[in-house]
Amino acid sequence: MKKILIVDDDSDIRQALIVVLEGKYELKTAAGRDEAVEIMKTYSPELIILDVMMETMSSGFDLTRELKKDSRFGGTKILMLTSVDSATNIDFKSSAGDPDWLPVDDYMSKPIEPKVLLQKVANLIT
Repeated sequence: MKKILIVDDDSDIRQALIVVLEGKYELKTAAGRDEAVEIMKTYSPELIILDVMMETMSSGFDLTRELKKDSRFGGTKILMLTSVDSATNIDFKSSAGDPDWLPVDDYMSKPIEPKVLLQKVANLIT
C-alpha cells in the first residue's frame, strides 16, 4: 500500500483528508513542520500532502524546499493544499514546480473536493 504523510496544523483538515484517503493508502499525520521532519526520519512516504501556513506563514514552503534538497526525500511527491492564495492574491498554481520558489508536484486550493483530491493523489503516486 502506498504511503502518504498529511501535514496540516488544522486537525479538522487532517481528519477530513483521512476520511477521503483511508483504506486506499497507508496514512500518517503531522500537525506541523517539526513533527513532519521527525516522522520523515523513519517513514518514507511516496506522497506528502502539505499545508503552507502552519507555525509560520512559510512553514510549508520551507519544508518543501528542505525535502526536495535532501537526497533521501528528493523523489517524494508533494501535493500542496492551502487557502493562502485567496488571502494573498498570489497565483501559486502557476508557480507549482518551480525548483526555487515552489518545488511541489501539484497544488490544490482549499476547500478541496474529495474526487479531485483522489484523482490528484492517484496521478502523483501510481
